[in-house]
Amino acid sequence: MLATFLIVGGGIAGLRAAIALVPAGRVAVLTKADPNEGSTGYAQGGIAVAVGDDDSPELHAADTMRAGDGLCDEQAVHVLVEQGPVYVRELLDWGARFERDASGRPALGREAAHSVRRVLHAADATGREIQRTLRERVSGLPSVETINHALVTELLVEDGRVAGVAFFDRSGARQELRAAATLLATGGAGQVFRDTTNPAVATGDGISLAYHAGARVADLEFVQFHPTALKRAGSPRFLISEALRGEGARLVNDRGEPFMTRYHPGGDLAPRDVVARSIVREEEQTGGPVSLTLAHLDADFVRRRFPTIAEMCRAAGLDLARDPIPVGPAAHYIMGGIETDEWGRTSLPGLFAAGEVACTGVHGANRLASNSLLEGLVFGARAGEAMQQPASAARLKPDRVVAGGLSLAAGRPSRQTPAASQQPLDTDAVRDLMWRAAGLFRTGEGLQDAVICLEAAATAVPRQCSLIDADLWRRFHLLTVGRLIARAALRREESRGGHFREDFPERDDRNWKIHIVDHKDNS
Repeated sequence: MLATFLIVGGGIAGLRAAIALVPAGRVAVLTKADPNEGSTGYAQGGIAVAVGDDDSPELHAADTMRAGDGLCDEQAVHVLVEQGPVYVRELLDWGARFERDASGRPALGREAAHSVRRVLHAADATGREIQRTLRERVSGLPSVETINHALVTELLVEDGRVAGVAFFDRSGARQELRAAATLLATGGAGQVFRDTTNPAVATGDGISLAYHAGARVADLEFVQFHPTALKRAGSPRFLISEALRGEGARLVNDRGEPFMTRYHPGGDLAPRDVVARSIVREEEQTGGPVSLTLAHLDADFVRRRFPTIAEMCRAAGLDLARDPIPVGPAAHYIMGGIETDEWGRTSLPGLFAAGEVACTGVHGANRLASNSLLEGLVFGARAGEAMQQPASAARLKPDRVVAGGLSLAAGRPSRQTPAASQQPLDTDAVRDLMWRAAGLFRTGEGLQDAVICLEAAATAVPRQCSLIDADLWRRFHLLTVGRLIARAALRREESRGGHFREDFPERDDRNWKIHIVDHKDNS
C-alpha cells in the first residue's frame, strides 16, 4: 500500500493535519478502533483561546507559562497562543457550534489558573463538537482515506528515515503502508495508570512506537492527574470537568467544609497538580471523602450547562445539581511525549508528531486547563504544512539533556531486586504498580523498585510482529511507556508541576530547569 502522507490517529491533531495536506497529495488516516473512541471526543471543558475583550495572546502566554512551573518552551507557547485565534475562527467558519452569549459572540468560560474567561465550549462536550466539525470537513475530501481498526505495530525505518508503518487490518492481516511523511497523532497514555479519565485506547502506542524506532522522547515524568474524576464504588472513573469549578462549584470535605484555600490562595481554581494533591491530603487528614458540590448554584443552569456530566452522574445514581459528587484524582494527560520542534518534526527524518503524543515543551511541567485541544489544532495544522517539505529532523534545543536508555543511573546504590519483579506482570498489575509508584506522590525507593519490576516484565513480552494479539501489544506499549515514565521520574530529583517527589519536595531550578530526553540506540 502507498500514500503520499500517512497519519496515525483520527483526533483533532490528525484530522487538522489531514486537511492541511489535501492540496499536496493522497492522505491515509489510520485509527486503532472506532474513530470516535480517541481522547478528543471525550474532552469536556473547552478550548482556550485569547479572543475576549479583556484578553490577549500575551496574557494567555503568561498564564500558560505560570501553570507550566518554569519549564515551558517559550517559543512553542507563543506559537500556540498567537496562532490559536486564527485556527479557532477557522473552526467557527466551518460550522463548529460553540455556545454563544446574548450578543451572539462565543461565550467564554473560566477554568483553573486562567486569569480571565477565555474557554470556548459546546456545553460540556466540546471535543465531540470539534471532532464532528473536522470529520465532516474531511469526509468530503476524496484524497483522504480512513482505515479504521488498524493496529499499528511498527514504524518502518529505512536508510535512517521513517518510510511508513506496519499494521494489522480489521481482518488480522499484516499490512505495510509507505508514505513520504508519517505523522503520529495517537493521543495520550492515561491507561498506563490504574485510575484514569482516558478512554481505553489511550495506551501510549505512539510514544512506544517512536521510542522503539529510535526517536527521542522527552519530559515523560510530567503526568497530569486531574483532581476531579468521579470516585464512587461500582461506577467508572469518568471526568468531572474543571469547568464546573469555573462556574462556581466547590470542593468540600466530609463535613461539608470548603478547604482548598488552606492549601493554595487560588482555592478551587488553583493549578491542577495542587488541587489533586490537596484532595488526597484532605482525605488523609479528615478520614473521609472529598466531594464537589453545586447545590448553591441554580439547578436549571447546572443541568443546562453540563448536560453530559449530569446524565453520567444520573447513571451513577447522583443528581449533579443537588448531591455531593464524590471525586478524586485520576491520570488525565501526559505533558511529555515524542520530542518535536514547533512544526511537529521529530529526531527521525520523515516522522512527525502532534497533539498529546508530542512534546513541544508548550505545557512545561503542568498543562494549563483547556490548552490541549488548542495544541492539537494548532500543531496538527503546522505539522501538516511541514510534512509537505523535504524530510529533515528537528534540532535538539540547548536546554534538553539526552539521558539515553532505560538502565538505572550510574552510581545509584543498587537495591535488592523486589520479589514482585520476579513475577510476570499482567496489564492490570502494570497499571496498579504505576499508580502506586509513579502516581501523585513519588519516592526514589518506590520508583527504583518500579523500574526494576517493569524492566524484568518487559523481557517476557517480545515484539511478535507476525502475530495480531491486541492484549499482547497493549501490554507491550504499557510496559514501554511505564518504564519511560518511572525512569524519568527517578532521574528528576526535585518536585515541579505534575511531578512530585516526597524525598525531594522542593523545586530546584539550579539543577533541574532542563528537559530530560530519552532515546533507544538502534544502531
